[in-house]
Amino acid sequence: MWGVIFLRHRLLAGVSTPRRMRLYNTLTRQEEPFTPLRGRTARMYTCGLTVYARGHIGNFRTFVALDVLRRTLKHVAGFDVRQVMNFTDVDDRTIVESRAAAVPLRQYTDRFIAAFGEDAASLGLESVEAYPRATDEENLRSMVEMIQALESNGHTYRSDGSVYFRIATLPAYGKLARLDHDGMKPGARVDSDRYDKDDARDFVLWKATTAEEPTWDFGVGPGRPGWHIECSAMAHRLLDGSPIDIHAGGVDLVFPHHENEIAQAEGATGRTFSRFWVHVEHLLLDEGAKMSKSLGNVFTVPDVLERGYRASALRYALLSVHYRKQLRFTWGGLDQAEEALKRITACLARLEALRGGAAHAEVAARVETARRDFDDRLAHDLNVPGGLGVLFELVRYVNTAIDAGELGRPDVAIVRAAFDGFDRVLGVIALRQAEETLADVPVDEIERLIAERRAARARRDFAAADGIRDDLDARGILLEDTPAGTRWQRK
Repeated sequence: MWGVIFLRHRLLAGVSTPRRMRLYNTLTRQEEPFTPLRGRTARMYTCGLTVYARGHIGNFRTFVALDVLRRTLKHVAGFDVRQVMNFTDVDDRTIVESRAAAVPLRQYTDRFIAAFGEDAASLGLESVEAYPRATDEENLRSMVEMIQALESNGHTYRSDGSVYFRIATLPAYGKLARLDHDGMKPGARVDSDRYDKDDARDFVLWKATTAEEPTWDFGVGPGRPGWHIECSAMAHRLLDGSPIDIHAGGVDLVFPHHENEIAQAEGATGRTFSRFWVHVEHLLLDEGAKMSKSLGNVFTVPDVLERGYRASALRYALLSVHYRKQLRFTWGGLDQAEEALKRITACLARLEALRGGAAHAEVAARVETARRDFDDRLAHDLNVPGGLGVLFELVRYVNTAIDAGELGRPDVAIVRAAFDGFDRVLGVIALRQAEETLADVPVDEIERLIAERRAARARRDFAAADGIRDDLDARGILLEDTPAGTRWQRK
């Protein structure tokens, strides 16, 4: 009996036993046990947006996955997290686009940093501990200090006012991307911030600038930083030196960006830059193309919301496929995400409506099993699909138990605490509830009226159907009839 009482107390308190964490490390190409190097704080650097345009949902596939990593480290593994996510606000593209818009660089990039904040809030991303900009003076100075260290260690040369990294001076160059050393081109250099995959050449650290480009001079001559040096220096400065615990980003950054980050940081310090490298696979469009701003085939978060979908459904869709597998984006997939969230919220609504009944030991035991299984799956390289399977198995059990009268009011808090625990990692239930709380017209009412309108049209009562549309329109809700059904959006 005392064991049952202790279990119920533990479940009500939301107590979770920390799990041993395993992560796939791109550097070693295998899963490895993860613990922080220094105490209980995981120090993580995330490559953020290059802010020459608004981030698209392919970018946010990465950011949502890494938000789940952050939450798992905290709520499943029991670590503290100190995370840095940068904004690249000076590179070839930001300069070109700001000049085309005839807007000063800082002012131009400000708008897209603000847009990121809006989209991140919409998708329920936790705020990280630091959001540095490359053009902040303290960051520029740290870049120059790293370049000076590289010069002292014999890894650089100068040409036409620019400073380059000589890849031939670092025998380990290419270890992250597994580059073929015979195919490298030491002595051939590249000034562009981006270049073709596997085309390994000496790369620019500090670029000579024209009179029309932003220019700084903190000790290596007038110019501006190359793309790669920015992240190496900011990670080193803001995470208290090398090695950091985790460096993360999209899989497209493995080469050249992350490879060159390693070269710079390790060439300057002589120490390992990052112990773990975590990379999130591409989001693909239905026809199989990668979503990319450079290809012009992008959807932003506002694009999705304007089609009548909610951010909670988008977050669910973006995290529902394992982060190391490609995710194919379709509107049908968003519909499925919406239905999945409705199943969860409908189950929770049934729970809250329960009145009376006794406590059931079986309920506490099933909830404890579900919580343990969920944490085990997330601790194993962020197996979110497996975790969702556990969640929906509990949904099925709860619905069945309610139908059979085998779940009483005293059990509700225990079950609810389990779903709250799942959502501390997934972040979709609280997001959905916040959306409904903020709605001027409750979501349930909108969906009820849409169903009534559909029934009116089916019986050819078009006057009633039009009346429902007009009423919703007057209250700020627009309806759109599509082959897949009626969608709605707020004005």
